[in-house]
Amino acid sequence: MEFSSYTLADLPTISTALLNDLHETKIITFEGQMGAGKTTLIQFILRAMGIEETDGSPTYSLVNVYNSPYFGTVNHFDLYRLNSLEEVFDIGFEEMLYANQICLIEWADLVLDELPENTIHVKITTNKDGTRQISW
Repeated sequence: MEFSSYTLADLPTISTALLNDLHETKIITFEGQMGAGKTTLIQFILRAMGIEETDGSPTYSLVNVYNSPYFGTVNHFDLYRLNSLEEVFDIGFEEMLYANQICLIEWADLVLDELPENTIHVKITTNKDGTRQISW
């Protein structure tokens, strides 16, 4: 799927489309340059999951855990500050990954080889005019 996002008002529709594409998939990665809108999109996805209060990016805490009334436990990872796969496993990533819970992962480069084949990879590209292309 591919969408163009012109304003924040486009993100609820994109979030719902992504959730409708999950099926058996529980793992979603988010790729895009710094400031592309990964965390913002994830905030809209969390709201579409029925999570009203979100904590923003877990840049320093590394993971925020939420309880969705529709999807159960949802883990939002921000792996930007980690430098090795060992550091990723030290935060309990592997246990959460295989706990049949939704995992939303920003900066997933370190763990790509550890993810299941059915992982959805969301790519956000910023255009020169400030609009975004969001695809998976």
